[in-house]
Amino acid sequence: MIEIKNLHKSYKMGKNSLHVLKGIDFSVEEGELVAIMGSSGSGKSTLLNILGMLDELDEGTYTLDGVPIKNLNETKAANYRNKFLGFIFQSFNLINYKSAAENVALPLYYQRVSRKERQEKALKYLEQVGLKQWATHLPSELSGGQKQRVAIARAMAAEPKVLLADEPTGALDSTTSYEVMDLIQKINDQGNTILVVTHEEDIAHMCKRIVHLKDGVIVEDKKVEQVRAAQYV
Repeated sequence: MIEIKNLHKSYKMGKNSLHVLKGIDFSVEEGELVAIMGSSGSGKSTLLNILGMLDELDEGTYTLDGVPIKNLNETKAANYRNKFLGFIFQSFNLINYKSAAENVALPLYYQRVSRKERQEKALKYLEQVGLKQWATHLPSELSGGQKQRVAIARAMAAEPKVLLADEPTGALDSTTSYEVMDLIQKINDQGNTILVVTHEEDIAHMCKRIVHLKDGVIVEDKKVEQVRAAQYV
């Protein structure tokens, strides 16, 4: 599903360059639920940006679902993102003047799905996250947990190969965090591949595998016994 080999990434800082990722080898099989952990400056955000085609690697290879990800112009990168990836952000990134259903349908608009099918799919995925009755509400009328569930429905709507979740519980209290992780676990139970960037140990242990980054290298990569979030909800 995802295969990265000998990944290097540096950024120019004036006359110097900052070597952020230093020869990473990393692969993810279809259906995995993987936590990526690391302190600030470990390189986890850069890795997520490269996986999400928001940044390019300097050296190495990145293959996603058998497709080499390289030399992409912005249009091609956007097309690949829309085809392969769903994004879940800490800050939800909902459009304030659009309803929950309109937010969920947005990726389908870019895939040129008909209006009728967009509306049907938006309601289907809102129902999956338990918010069908909130379909016509604006983000300002929703709680933080509800906003994140709308964002998860939006990420799912285009039926991506991989979901990338960047600190999905970072803006939520612990009870709501566990509700969101319960939902992420259920989506993974259906066979969806999910990567979760987090700095919270309890959230990481709700995944099935934990990858630790430190100073731009993977220092630990281990399968763990998954803690089910439902017991805390």
